[in-house]
Amino acid sequence: MDKKISEMSLEELWQLFPIFLTEHQDCWKAWYADEKAGLKKIIPQAARIEHIGSTAVSSIWAKPIIDILVEVSKEWDLAGIKDLLIKNGYTCMSHSADRYSFNKGYTENGFSEKVFHLHLRYIGDNDELYFRDYLIEFSDVAYEYEKMKLRLWKKFEHDRDGYTHAKTEFIQKYTREAKLKYGNRY
Repeated sequence: MDKKISEMSLEELWQLFPIFLTEHQDCWKAWYADEKAGLKKIIPQAARIEHIGSTAVSSIWAKPIIDILVEVSKEWDLAGIKDLLIKNGYTCMSHSADRYSFNKGYTENGFSEKVFHLHLRYIGDNDELYFRDYLIEFSDVAYEYEKMKLRLWKKFEHDRDGYTHAKTEFIQKYTREAKLKYGNRY
């Protein structure tokens, strides 16, 4: 493709970067560990760096994208951390006052071998940790989640927003259950 990623429409991006699911890969744990080590150097003020998302759940299929949650205390300026991440190969995809989303491993030719999504937040904005832990503990719920994702895969192959929206009710339900079960774990 002749366009830079920053020049592409959302539809063009979805065509270039489709939803793709695969069985769990053992290498994902090592990819996360390596990226975490680098992030600790870039963001030494991080209070928590955690592997989240389906690649953190070894029993289910997932998009081969390592999701990472980085939490910092409210004394830190997220915009300043954003600049550090950009200087170190991340692209800021979206942000609000207290949430930033980044990716790494997206090229004009498609996905790199290693792809990361980084979620930068303030401490306590971490529902993904509860959902991850619940799926790890309750394999029947993880299997139900996997089956849903596999059903949605082809329907939303080129519509990431639709794919995410279709999973939202399930994720919210089990995140609420996880918070009741685990209390103030995080």
